[in-house]
Amino acid sequence: MLPSHGEQGSRAAAIKTIVLHILLCLLTFYTIYYMIGSVCCGVFRLNSFDAHLPFEFKTEPSYSNPNYLVNVISMEITFFSSGLFFAVMLKRWVWDYALTVTSIHLLLTWAGEWTDALKLAKAGTPSGLFLMIGNGELLTYFAYPSSNSPDWDNFS
Repeated sequence: MLPSHGEQGSRAAAIKTIVLHILLCLLTFYTIYYMIGSVCCGVFRLNSFDAHLPFEFKTEPSYSNPNYLVNVISMEITFFSSGLFFAVMLKRWVWDYALTVTSIHLLLTWAGEWTDALKLAKAGTPSGLFLMIGNGELLTYFAYPSSNSPDWDNFS
């Protein structure tokens, strides 16, 4: 049974909305990452700000290394606050977009170098993802109670 023209149009509109939400979430995620990273570079008095901060994990993991601390702290604060921003922007489905953005971030990091991605996974990505989903879903649950029950026919 082929879908009617109206069903195809609504499906295309839903896919377009989802893709736009993903792009908006990615833009928000990396904007927050760079903002937090630049503040952390200033706090730790680093000489320069690395534009590859979200993707650079070549520094040796050590709590005495300020470059490593800037990277890890920036990542964790970004994950924490991104979930809150996603909740405000989307008002539902935060867990789905958080998982998608984190997956895309990992894929972009893996595209650079596989060993860097392993360091990223050890550096706190799982806990950051948990923070992003938890914060976003809690804010959505308490701030937007009408959006807690999913409407499967209209999820834009």
